[in-house]
Amino acid sequence: MTAFLARIPWARWKPRLLECLPGYTRKSLIADIIAGVTVGLVALPLAMAFGIASGVTPQAGIYTAIVGGFIVSALGGSKIQIGGPTGAFVVIVAGIIAKHGLPGLLMVTMMSGVILMVLGFTGLGNAVKFIPRPIIIGFTNGIALLIAATQIKDFFGLHVDKVPSEFFARMETLGKHFQSFDPVTVILGLASFGIILLIPKFFPRVPGSIVALILSTAAVMMLQLPVATIGSSFGGIPAGLPSVGIPMFRPDLILPLLPSALTVAILAAVESLLSAVVADSMIGDRHNSNAELVAQGVANLASPLFGGIPVTGAIARTATNFRSGAKSPISGIVHALTLLAVLLVLAPLAKFVPLATLAAVLFVVAYN
Repeated sequence: MTAFLARIPWARWKPRLLECLPGYTRKSLIADIIAGVTVGLVALPLAMAFGIASGVTPQAGIYTAIVGGFIVSALGGSKIQIGGPTGAFVVIVAGIIAKHGLPGLLMVTMMSGVILMVLGFTGLGNAVKFIPRPIIIGFTNGIALLIAATQIKDFFGLHVDKVPSEFFARMETLGKHFQSFDPVTVILGLASFGIILLIPKFFPRVPGSIVALILSTAAVMMLQLPVATIGSSFGGIPAGLPSVGIPMFRPDLILPLLPSALTVAILAAVESLLSAVVADSMIGDRHNSNAELVAQGVANLASPLFGGIPVTGAIARTATNFRSGAKSPISGIVHALTLLAVLLVLAPLAKFVPLATLAAVLFVVAYN
């Protein structure tokens, strides 16, 4: 057995973190801490927004960013990759929940984690590079359109009891109820949208989304604005560490959920490796695709244990990590710890976060 283990090429899956630690300096640590805190603040509104848009709770998005972000940075094959929930999964996750409920989603996420680990350990993940570019572009544009469509109700404060999940039926329903928009919600949403777009133009290092989140939350608290918030819609976000639990496993759902698990796994592989390639071009590096896929697999196995949703590499947050001066995977770990600190300290204030602001955040994500 020892001889067999000795013949396994473990270097194929060696985390970049271990390669970066020799010669790691205090200057690099300071740069990584600054970058990690910055990305953590940027990720906060995104994580909540992706959780809500996916049909789960806002804290599920935060738990995913904490657990997934930590594991992807600790075990991954890219220097500055940031892992967490992304917009690409919003429609898929919402569809799985609508059909199989939350237990089905947790099973799909863990099954996709196993598939990703197999891709990484066998080297089959390299086949992802042969997916035609037009398919990726078309898929990405379709996801962007669907994300924007899911946020119209919250951005305009429409009074609709139930919005269909199918795109054209959704748009028809929203159109019929558009006259029910709430002026206060619209003003708050437009103000948030403007802040998110304008702040980076005047202060490039300041994340516009977190400024919009802080100002809109303060306005709701001090002015008692009658708008939908995380508190009114979800009862707020629980303070403290998330509870750990093994999801209910149903063998009879393995075959019905397998197509969804394959979809999530392939999408996670494509988006993660694309993000890693983008990161390589920024820092002049070359990522380890096998190690990256194994890390994504472990992250997707762990996320459901905390009530999280699928994890993948996040291109926008990875780019923010680079622009903030990241030097190593330590910045991604700091990003996860920053989110955890915010969760432990500021969770009671989350009940005042207006849904219109989170909708504005996702409108910008869809545009980008």
